[in-house]
Parts: sequence; structure tokens; C-alpha cells
Amino acid sequence: MEFTVSGTTVRFDERTMQFAFTRDGAEWNTCADFKPTLQCAQGTFAFADATSITHEQRETGTGTGIRSIFTGFGHSAYSFETYVWVERASGDVLFEWIPLNEQGLNITNVTWPAAMDFDCADDHDTTLITHEQGVMIPNTWPTAVSTKDIAFDGRFETAGGYMPWFAQLRADGHGYIAICETPWNAGYGIDHPSDGPYTHINTWFEPSLGTMNYRRVVRYQFLDHADHTAVCKAYRSYVNERGRLRTLAEKAARNPSVRDLIGRSWVHIGIKTKVQPDSYYYDKDHPEKNDSLVTFAQREKQMRTLHGMGAGRLYMHLDGWAQPGYDNAHPDYLPACQEAGGWEGMKSLVDACHEQGDIFGTHDQYRDYYFTAQTFDANNAIRLADGTMPEHARWAGGRQTYLCAELAPDYVRRNFTQIAAHGIKLDCAYLDVFTCNEGDECSNPEHRMTRRECFDRRAECFEYLLSHGILSSSEEVSDWAVPSLIFCHYAPYDFQMRSPNEPRQGVPVPLYNLVYHDCVIEPWMMERVVDGDDYMLYALLNGGAPYLIRDAAYIGVDGDMDDEQRARTENDIERCHTVAAFHERVGMQELVRHEFVDDDPLVQRSVFADGTAVTCDFHTQTYRITDCPHH
Repeated sequence: MEFTVSGTTVRFDERTMQFAFTRDGAEWNTCADFKPTLQCAQGTFAFADATSITHEQRETGTGTGIRSIFTGFGHSAYSFETYVWVERASGDVLFEWIPLNEQGLNITNVTWPAAMDFDCADDHDTTLITHEQGVMIPNTWPTAVSTKDIAFDGRFETAGGYMPWFAQLRADGHGYIAICETPWNAGYGIDHPSDGPYTHINTWFEPSLGTMNYRRVVRYQFLDHADHTAVCKAYRSYVNERGRLRTLAEKAARNPSVRDLIGRSWVHIGIKTKVQPDSYYYDKDHPEKNDSLVTFAQREKQMRTLHGMGAGRLYMHLDGWAQPGYDNAHPDYLPACQEAGGWEGMKSLVDACHEQGDIFGTHDQYRDYYFTAQTFDANNAIRLADGTMPEHARWAGGRQTYLCAELAPDYVRRNFTQIAAHGIKLDCAYLDVFTCNEGDECSNPEHRMTRRECFDRRAECFEYLLSHGILSSSEEVSDWAVPSLIFCHYAPYDFQMRSPNEPRQGVPVPLYNLVYHDCVIEPWMMERVVDGDDYMLYALLNGGAPYLIRDAAYIGVDGDMDDEQRARTENDIERCHTVAAFHERVGMQELVRHEFVDDDPLVQRSVFADGTAVTCDFHTQTYRITDCPHH
């Protein structure tokens, strides 16, 4: 079967069920040996295993396509249809998977559409994945990359896929971007063997609360003369057309303090740590290491010391400020830590920050639900599709489950009302894990919730903060959160979250920032890796804010500095001034282009909308900022 619509030709072989697409003179084929499958409790079935398969060409008001119906798998009547069609307006190809009769099989995973044939051993044939900030994998890359190497197994809307798309680019400039339009129960699978010579990547879908129950859609847009910047700009246009692009300038119209966050250095410190005996982190050999306390007065002294040293404008993120201690007893976190000075001590710290022009934010959590919470009620926890309640004891607070996000906004309103009642003026608030972890689903009929609804409730928590003049923050970044998130804890490259000695999965490229740099503020790590990269260069390439202090939550440092620490901090302050000044300049600008200078991936250049450019050379660990790049 063959047809052409708006410059895109589709050929479909009914025997092999392979597709071929031609656009702008370039042909793309689905892999001949890649079999779309249904994985289920009853076994794994290829689409071709259906007892009945029919195909028909269909024409609608908006395009032309092929509708296929697959019926009968194993001894069941399970059936679904696929509809692969070309949109007349754009020439894009849409792949739709639609459940028809879900009786007889318990689906766990649908792998479809098939990966594209991408088997040329050329280091200019590259695959782009949105694993954290972004990775470019040349076909000849020496390190193997598979789905198990990706955070959250490549699930979209998590650290494994900040944005719900992947792309492949050929040396001849032809490429495609595959955008998952229904990302809430979906992700990507990837297969890149050591040294290639190929990379295969495809979409997978999972059930929602036990059934597939809604249409799943992936849009393929074929591009000509494309590089990774062009791919990201195509996606930026896509989200903008759908009302999901919200710039910092737009956000600042509602909350003017957004502008006050630009050009600051980040200070991430804590008050109280208490690691419970049942926690994974509990040190039974050195029990004294499980508890630590730094008073509000000591933190106030530390902030004044930093100012005396010329640290400039700071944003202070405070962990462990409440009585239970860091990562304990959420969401029943109040009052302010008594032994650190209580509400009065906390108010004094916040007032001191404001007096010296700093801004202040708290760390908080509305997903981890601790059994030690005063009002803990198992009925408020999420229930999986099978009725069970997940639990673990990894974090400091020990045994926990997850709070159903349907109820999270209620707790946010309760807690922030109480904080305000004690005269604490919050500039910002950080709601942990919302933008890093997957959405949850809940089968409890009292607060039944899909993953998609979970994202809506998390956004509602951010919106509540914004409506009260408190800037919203969370752990990383995620496509769903862009309209209601002002900043994050970080949006790093995947390699920055592992040991510097581990091989990289590909070339780091700022895919997220090429789409959303002018929408979300990101602070960046500033470490210098021994015999490795200076992470400050990545902060500059991404036009981000610097971390002056990024203390792990489980370590406390007071405001008293010895000479060696003071000298190191002075050096850190100087480095932060460089990055903060650059952020002041470009923090609200679109990142319009990112490129490899002279085709060298170790010399990278970012260009912002005002013409400012920064070139970073990772051979020499040096950078150069210019007003207008000359080629």
C-alpha cells in the first residue's frame, strides 16, 4: 500500500508489516528484524501472531492513512487497531495504537512503533535522547548504551526523559524527531552496542491502572538540513503551538520576583539531620554520625560571613529546617526545629537574609509519606493497580510509602498557611522529587488517580505557591512542569550524576535548554574534577546560575571557617561571580544555537538570543565570552 500526502510518501508492506517513508528525497525504513510486541502476564506476542489481521487505507478531513486491526492472541479475543497516517497540514506521520477489546490478556508493555533502520557506521549519524540535559550518541560511540543504563528505564517525564521525544540525524543532514503525544505511561527503549555500528530506538507504552484504556500516539516529523539545534527548535514550536511554552518573562508578569532570582549564587545548606535506625543510610557502627544539628543562628552567621567575603547576591535553600529533621515524617513536618532555635530562630535567619538582599527558600516534600508522620493514614497512600501499597526505607526518615498526589495540594495549603502564620516570609519553596520521579497512579476509589492526573495535582501544588508570591522549585525539570515551575535544584548532564571515572553514554548536548532555557532557571554544579572537566564550563554553556555551596543534606557545616576553608571559599566566590554575571546577562534569553566548533565535540559554543556567545574548550578547560560569534 502506498500514498503521498503533503510531500510525505508512505509505503507499507502487508506481509512484513514494514513501513518506508520518503520526504525531501530521503528514505527512512522501519527495521526489518524489529518485531512490535505485546508483553503480558500470559506471555509475549508479536503483532503478527494475531489470528486475524486486516488493513485498509483511510482518508479523513485531515489526512490519509492505513488502519490495521489485530484480533485474537493466544486463546483470547484481545484486539487493538493501529492507525498510521500523514497529517495534511504538516506532512508529519502519526502512529496511533488504539485498544479495542481488552479481554483475555493482562498487558504489561506494548513496543511500537518499530525502531528505524539506523545502521551506518558513521560518527555523524547520531541519536539524541533527553536523558537529563541531553545526550548525543554517535553510531560509532565506544560505550554500549541500553535501556537499563538510562534513569527510570527511559520513562518520559522523568530524569530518564526530561522531554517526551528522541531523534536521529544522518550525516547527510536528514533526520527525524519522534514526539510522544501521550507520554504519561510511555518511554523509549534503546540499543547501542559497544562501537555501534548502529543505534536502534523505539517507544514503549505501559498500562494505566491495569489496562491500556486510551489511544497512544507518536508523531514523526522528518527534517532536512537538520542538526541537534534544529531538532530542539522543531520541538519548541510543537509545545508553543499547544500552549505549553511559558517563558520566564511571562512568569515574571505574574510574579515579578522571578527577575530577582536571575544572577544569584545558590547556597544549599541544612539544619537538622536525623537518620532513623531502619533507614538504608543508618550507620550502626558510628551511631553518632546519624544525627547532626546546625542552629538557625549559626546559619545566620554563615550568611553574614559570606557577605563579608563579597559573595554578592545569594539564594539560600534550607534543608532540615523543621522539627522532624531532613527527610523525616513528611508531610507532617512542622514546627520549625526547636533545638535549632524554633520559629523565632528561623524568622531571625529569614529576616537577616532579606536585610542583606538575599532570598530564602525551604526544602519540602509531598510524595514520600512516612509512617512516623503524626497524621499518617494508610488510606491516604497510593494503591497500585493490584491493590498493594508500595513501601521502602531508603531515606533518613526510614519506613515510608507514597502520598497520593490527589491529596498533596490539601497538605501544601495546610502547611504553608501555618508557616505564614509564624511570620516567616518565604521567597521560594522546593517541593522535592516532583520533577525527577515518575508520576504515580492510585487505584483507591476514594482518590483514584492516573499518572496524567498526578502531574496535574503536582502542578496545582506549584500554582498554589505562585499564587502566594512564592517561587516554585523542584528537583530536576520535566516537560509537564514548564508552565508552573520557576527553577530547579539542577538539570545536569547524565554523566554528572555518576562517577567521573565511568565512561560517558555519548556527547553531552543541552537539548533541554535549546527548548526551554528562557522558561526555567537552573543552578549548576561548579566542581573541578581531578584530571577531568571543570563543571563551571557547563554552567556557562547552559547560561545557568552557580552553586556557591552545595552541601549534601547529610552533612552539616557551621558559619565558622578555618583559614583553608576561607581561602577555598574566596576562590569559589570568584568563580561564582563569573557565572552569576553571565546568568544576569542571558538568564531570560532563549538559547538559539549550540554547536561544535570545527566539528570538535570538545569545543562547544552556545549562542543566546541577544547575540551573546560562550565558547568552551574542554581540551584546555577554558572559556571565552563574545558579543557576536564570528565564523
